[in-house]
Amino acid sequence: MNTTKTKICSSCETIFRCGDISVENKCWCNDYPPIFNLSEGGDCLCPVCFKEACMDKIDAYVETMTPKKALQNKALSLPKTAKLIEDIDYYTEDGNTVFTTWFHLKRGSCCGNDCRHCPY
Repeated sequence: MNTTKTKICSSCETIFRCGDISVENKCWCNDYPPIFNLSEGGDCLCPVCFKEACMDKIDAYVETMTPKKALQNKALSLPKTAKLIEDIDYYTEDGNTVFTTWFHLKRGSCCGNDCRHCPY
């Protein structure tokens, strides 16, 4: 059964596919952290606009973080996503993977490796 829909991005008006024909009731956006309420406006966003919106929302949240607040942060209570997303969970620098503050917040504790973006 084909569950994909053709949609128009409510931000940039790009046409994109919503849903996944291989998994019923699943969409590409399910790989992203569930940090938006449906009531926050608009219809679906295309993959590019959705990723940018996630990054903006996460960056705003991370800016409020202190080591004390990190211990009981909202990211810990979110459902875990199946895969890591470039520019949200990590980025590549000189061939090395660098984990973001968001990744560390989701993990929930310091690993002791003196990570660049450790919020703890």
